[in-house]
Amino acid sequence: MQNFIIEIMNQFGYLGVGLLIAFENIFPPIPSEVILTFGGFMTTCSKMNVWLVILSATIGSVTGALFLYSIGRLISQEYLLKLFSGKIGRALHLKPTDISLAGRWFAQRGNMTVFLCRFIPILRSLISIPAGTAKMNLGVFLVLTTLGTAIWNTVLVWLGVIAGESWGSVVNYIGTYSIITLAVFGFFAAVLAIIFYNKRFK
Repeated sequence: MQNFIIEIMNQFGYLGVGLLIAFENIFPPIPSEVILTFGGFMTTCSKMNVWLVILSATIGSVTGALFLYSIGRLISQEYLLKLFSGKIGRALHLKPTDISLAGRWFAQRGNMTVFLCRFIPILRSLISIPAGTAKMNLGVFLVLTTLGTAIWNTVLVWLGVIAGESWGSVVNYIGTYSIITLAVFGFFAAVLAIIFYNKRFK
């Protein structure tokens, strides 16, 4: 995978960066840290410009996020209500009223959630779907997504610039960060799920 990413970027430059980051948003297993840090390194040994790499990556990120947001918009509340009223809802001990609760929660905290999730691997892509399903204002979604992804892209690209030929070591550190972040998130998600189900069974 890493060799394929490097080859695409070597051949297509800024366009390759944008396309790879767009696909990374749609298919989270593609490592953005490889794309961005190598992109930063390329600016030290080619005519590529740091800020144009960041701009290309940000455009790609927003494009991928918009695609997933659009998918979320296609999921109607009526469909979710029907889904939770059936076997799946009963198996998960979820009720149609939980849809309304989730919608109200997203309306209150959705903006901060969308922004912060841009810094969490996997979730930085997937958060676009519930944002679309919750019918989050498109303008607000675009501003928060652009701001969050621009910060993430800038940090990783500049780390690649600073590391130079050692950009691969940055990828390893970011990989460790990803594992720790996901573990912490998974822990809190599990705690919240336990609390929710305890209340539901009571």
